[in-house]
Amino acid sequence: MDQSSTWKRWEDCWRHSYSRRLEDDGSRRPVNLIATNSIQSSSVVVVGGGPAGLMAAEVLIQGGVRVDLYDSMLSVGRKFLVAGKGGLNLTHVESREQFLSRYGKCRSRLEPLLDKFSPEDLLQWVHELGVDTFVGTSGRVFPVGMKTAPILRAWMLRLRKAGVAFRMQHKWCGWGNDGSLQFETPEGKVSVNPDAVVLALGGGSWARLGSTGEWVPLLVARGVAVAPLKPANCGFDVAWSDIFRNRFEGFPLKSVVLSFTDSKGNIFRKQGEFIITSTGVEGSLIYAISAQLRDEIEANGSAVIKLDLAPGRTQQHLIDKLSQPRGSRTFTGHLEKTIHIKDVKAGLLREFVPKQNFADPECLASAIKELSIPLIAPRPLDEAISSAGGVLFEELDEHLMIRSVPGIFCAGEMLDWEAPTGGYLLMACFASGRAAGLGVLAWLDMAE
Repeated sequence: MDQSSTWKRWEDCWRHSYSRRLEDDGSRRPVNLIATNSIQSSSVVVVGGGPAGLMAAEVLIQGGVRVDLYDSMLSVGRKFLVAGKGGLNLTHVESREQFLSRYGKCRSRLEPLLDKFSPEDLLQWVHELGVDTFVGTSGRVFPVGMKTAPILRAWMLRLRKAGVAFRMQHKWCGWGNDGSLQFETPEGKVSVNPDAVVLALGGGSWARLGSTGEWVPLLVARGVAVAPLKPANCGFDVAWSDIFRNRFEGFPLKSVVLSFTDSKGNIFRKQGEFIITSTGVEGSLIYAISAQLRDEIEANGSAVIKLDLAPGRTQQHLIDKLSQPRGSRTFTGHLEKTIHIKDVKAGLLREFVPKQNFADPECLASAIKELSIPLIAPRPLDEAISSAGGVLFEELDEHLMIRSVPGIFCAGEMLDWEAPTGGYLLMACFASGRAAGLGVLAWLDMAE
């Protein structure tokens, strides 16, 4: 049977069974796939219980195969739960073009997956779990209550009822001589011989939650090309003075514009906020440019960001204000009184502006509008929110199956892509998990 026609048949089957049939209240009922007889007796193993693995398991169980999900932790979704501690950002409401552009150089690889499971599809899926959502002022989409736990509980209930078997504390450690999957468990080593496998083991960040990256040498040993895992959405080191570090560690730096021009002339400019840490900087504005900063440091040894500490005010306005007589005020008091620069912003000026320039309104105004901060290195991989690198897409077919190891599919963060925070990470994990699940069903049907 032609592979492309098999894929299309399964895709049509999915779209028909999971169609957008609206109820009177606007909800959409999930309808299980009707499996062909040829794969009803098949057994599939999913390794990894994050969003990608769970989504693959859902697609597979709806496809009529037997599904066993293995995870090294005591429970699934640990990183998923932690990601929601500050408010679970599910996805983002913006134009398709803007949304896809967030994936940078990985866009062409992820676009087909995201077109088949879009932000709209994700929200519909969340609503089917009984969880309402809302759109924040920035266009980010959150579940009502802001937490991951209600989604994960409803999802687990659905999967268990459908028949997914969960095997916890089973750490995948490669293949046996007979090709079987090998797992280390508290009771000893276990061998499993499924008909197909979905690997969704995550990247290399937050190892304590299960994403250890220990799968890399296992795949490399099978001849699979893997790009080195690197920190993404991470903080960066800055050589703070002890005085600045002790005074401002933990302070948020709000309402600033960060600009960065890399060695190739690419320009980034965005307003937002970030946090001063004991080692450097981190936070949403830093994460938004972390990939470019990391790559610049890797290529040239350092990177320099520039901050506008007074967005919305011109340099001339600052010069005029700073030129006013100081009188008996301290210089710190003069900054606060005339241009409302105080606390951590004033501290940054003292950290990076030569002392003699404080007496020159033009030099000081220039520094306020374009303060250079040199970055030394990204923070370690394990501290990062996510990781770049992973299995090269060239190693995979269009259904995310490893070409050189038939029957083994990959999904989620273990693939070679990265994205900023804002719902983009989760979207690609969900979409790739779904694609891998559909790919397995198509492959099993073709294999029969």
